[in-house]
Amino acid sequence: GSPVLQLFQTTTFHNTVYVTTEGMGFLGDIPLGILDSHTWNIHFLKPWVRPALPRSDWDTISDMIKIYLSKFHHLLQESTALIEVPYPFVAQCTAGCELFPNNTGKAFVYVGFNGDDFLTYNLDTRTWLPLQDTELARYMQERLKNYTAFTELIQMLFNHTCIDDMEMILRTAKEDLERQVRPMAVVFARQMPDPARLLLVCRVTGFYPAAVRVSWLRDGHEVPPDPALSSTPLLPNA
Repeated sequence: GSPVLQLFQTTTFHNTVYVTTEGMGFLGDIPLGILDSHTWNIHFLKPWVRPALPRSDWDTISDMIKIYLSKFHHLLQESTALIEVPYPFVAQCTAGCELFPNNTGKAFVYVGFNGDDFLTYNLDTRTWLPLQDTELARYMQERLKNYTAFTELIQMLFNHTCIDDMEMILRTAKEDLERQVRPMAVVFARQMPDPARLLLVCRVTGFYPAAVRVSWLRDGHEVPPDPALSSTPLLPNA
């Protein structure tokens, strides 16, 4: 599929003065870095991430992230106080960009509140749209219409630099992105209430990339779909 550079943010507002933020960046399913929850500095998780961009670019990105988080905290504290939202509450954000095969790209920004979809930002039309019909979502939408400094920062981070930065990171990430790791399969049996029957379980782990096809064979032939066959979705870190 098309490569996606994505940032995840979780901010917990414990009370009016105590706020904690966690952040992580991914290229596809490869973790690139985490945000120090105290200093908001970036800690790189792969040795090839920092050299992908000039130091001045990383300094600019780091500064913009810190300004964004400061404005985000202020905006949400102000809005929830006016609407009298009780503490604690949690805001989640996911934002980034996708690079298509024709070298065009699309950026995206979504905001969640206490685990539910809350707001989205359309970077083409520069408009915020509520994703829930609540007083807080409507107020935030109106507030953001006039909060041009925050909106311009979002545009700069994700609509102006995201694709360019991802293209440079992709060059250094090539080995990790193209690696192939064969799956390991372990089959074990469990006794069923009927002593004449056994439950066979196959656990497949350690493979990369995530796309994998698993099938059962009987006497060298693939077992066709059957109600007796079941499978689980891909589990994290499988």
